[in-house]
Amino acid sequence: MHDDRVLVEKRIERELWQRVLPHVYRTTVALTVQAWHAPGEPVSYDEAAGQVFEPFAIGEPWGRPWGTTWFRLSGEVPAGWAGPQLEAVIDLGFEMKYPGFQAEGLVWLDGAPLQGVHPRRTAVPLPRLATGCFSLLVEAAANPMVFTRFQPTPLGSRETAGDALLYRLGRADLAVRDEEVYALCLDVEVLAGVMHGLPLEDRRRSRLLRQLERAFDLIDSQDVAATAPLARAALQSALQLPARASALRVIGVGHAHIDSAWLWPVRETVRKCARTFASAIRLMDDHPGYRFACSQAVQYDWIERRYPELFARIAEKVATGQFVPVGGMWVEADMNLPSGESLLRQLVHGQRYFADRFGVTCREVWLPDVFGYPASLPQIFAAAGCARFVTQKLSWNKQNRFPHNTFFWEGIDGTRVLTHFPPVDTYNAEVTGAEMAYSERNFRDHGWSDWALMPYGHGNGGGGPTREMVERAGRMADLDGTPRLELGTVDEFFGRVEAEVASRAAVPVWQGELYFEMHRGTLTSQIETKVGNRRCERLLREAELWWASGGSVPAEVAAELDLLWKDVLLQQFHDILPGTSIAWVHDDAESAHSLVGARLEELIGAALDRLHLPAVAVANATTHARREVVVSSLPPGLAGPTQALATGGSALFVEVPGSGITALVAAPVEDRIVTTEHSMANGFLAVQWDLDGAITSIIDVVRGRELLPAGRHVTVEVAPDHPVEYDAWDLEAWTRQLGAPIDGPGSVAFVERGPLLTSVCAPRSFGASSCAVTYTMRA
Repeated sequence: MHDDRVLVEKRIERELWQRVLPHVYRTTVALTVQAWHAPGEPVSYDEAAGQVFEPFAIGEPWGRPWGTTWFRLSGEVPAGWAGPQLEAVIDLGFEMKYPGFQAEGLVWLDGAPLQGVHPRRTAVPLPRLATGCFSLLVEAAANPMVFTRFQPTPLGSRETAGDALLYRLGRADLAVRDEEVYALCLDVEVLAGVMHGLPLEDRRRSRLLRQLERAFDLIDSQDVAATAPLARAALQSALQLPARASALRVIGVGHAHIDSAWLWPVRETVRKCARTFASAIRLMDDHPGYRFACSQAVQYDWIERRYPELFARIAEKVATGQFVPVGGMWVEADMNLPSGESLLRQLVHGQRYFADRFGVTCREVWLPDVFGYPASLPQIFAAAGCARFVTQKLSWNKQNRFPHNTFFWEGIDGTRVLTHFPPVDTYNAEVTGAEMAYSERNFRDHGWSDWALMPYGHGNGGGGPTREMVERAGRMADLDGTPRLELGTVDEFFGRVEAEVASRAAVPVWQGELYFEMHRGTLTSQIETKVGNRRCERLLREAELWWASGGSVPAEVAAELDLLWKDVLLQQFHDILPGTSIAWVHDDAESAHSLVGARLEELIGAALDRLHLPAVAVANATTHARREVVVSSLPPGLAGPTQALATGGSALFVEVPGSGITALVAAPVEDRIVTTEHSMANGFLAVQWDLDGAITSIIDVVRGRELLPAGRHVTVEVAPDHPVEYDAWDLEAWTRQLGAPIDGPGSVAFVERGPLLTSVCAPRSFGASSCAVTYTMRA
């Protein structure tokens, strides 16, 4: 017999999509559509429901960038239609290729959120509707598709996004789902996926191909509904074959990775959460065995404040074990840029919120999308009661493949946390045969472990897991040719692995950093966001220190500091602080840092006032004594020997104990600064520069040695920043290789020149840009 495998496989794929899927709804009726376009920012349901709605037609454009349109869908349930198969089918004009990152909607029924609608979730089950008239409100968000092949985009800001309408309403129908046709589609998807995951030479692949071919032979394209049961019957023997005893065991965890900001602002993330969480609860109602893992306490907090009825449903599902808080953090923060104290506060506030609202303490840290993990983290995680860790980000590494999926990660102090990298290599799995096969092939610890985790669901506005994913999972619970799949929780997964660990003498251990080989540019991108974060971290510590130094902290001050901490922790999210978001997000972050910083300075002033300090004092918030030059706005001479500054105020040398405060009085200086036209020295360092302002020598005076290698000097370099992808995220090797110094104009000037503080400025220019390099030395 000739080899017709490729032809039959193509036939199966095409006939499923063109002959069978269109018959999932056996009968439909169009709904009447009206619309109201919100003129500015999003409004509440109550405000929208009271507006005047105008007639709106299918195919009509809607949605200026970042705008909101409310659609009212009205109709009447025909006699005999009411029942579990009754659904509204809503297409806002979706691009089906992208399950998120575009228009989204939240369907309201009788004043309460019902379900989100997204590209892969256009069906809204209406099983409780009886025969008669009904009306739905759909809050449709015209989020632009900010995909520009890594190029700048005007869509990242309201000021530049324009007013062109982005979408056309595609569909608004009332329909009755044909259960047999729907189930046939799922049967075929599962078996075809398993078939494609098997090697070509595996006889099971050939058997599945012929069974699928026979099933499609039985379908009458003129009457798909009547012949679908025959096709399903032809596939039942394949669906009933159990998995091999040695098959990998996979626990599928429902999830929706929602970036707290990225290609959309924080205000839109609040609505993304409402849509996704409402959809998750609807799915739980229909599938009691389905569980949904959700991290980031801040997202629960948003729902609690903005959607109290939805939050009450979440609390009910947490109590039943279906809606599962994970991660223990306020946000999924960047792990490289925040201070250690901030990372602890992320866990303190996250764990406290989950415990206060739900009585839950997370035992794992869940960070699937963060850009690298320093070796200090295990002890921080363990301090918060988290001895488990999940990520998949290192699967993106370009050069080195990480050798394990399940292992102990050992930190710098010897603390170990049990760590898992899901072998599916994504946190947006769709529960397909291909993904299951890949998980088994990619799993690197078959020698000692039988268990792997698979987070599944459309993230970032895609709505999370779908009923189709849950249905496919049921078919792959024990199916020949694929790993065994059960729906569960992160806690259940780690429980199975810990049982394996207990029976083994040795488990793989990784010591040190979990290094991510991408996004190295995020350590410097969007510098104002980073400077604001560090300033707020410093001010938060000082505010807490000085208030605590004065005795008991008033309750209102403690509550305000708590809120200010949470504002800063939100801005440490792993697409905000690293500088990888649209302009709107960073504008908001810089504004938040400015407001928080200003308020903290006021609180610090109030704390110092109640300590009854000298009229003019200097405070040292660090834990060690300091002897150094400070700059004061006071006129020279008021506090002892000082240096008048050209920029205003004065410089003086002070001594302050650690965590202490003293009167602002100048202390004696032993090593004053000595300068020439091209050098300065202070008893510790001696620095020289050339006519262009490049530093040519740095001598450690105490040890008597030159710090610069022979022939090298300190200057500013520029280099072309053109990575393969992810502009403003990635730095490639050729960036450093092609760097060149910026020549100065030959003019170097002293900005300040004195015994306590000296500054030298060397201007630079390159192309149409310019900068100034300032070297400052203090006595």
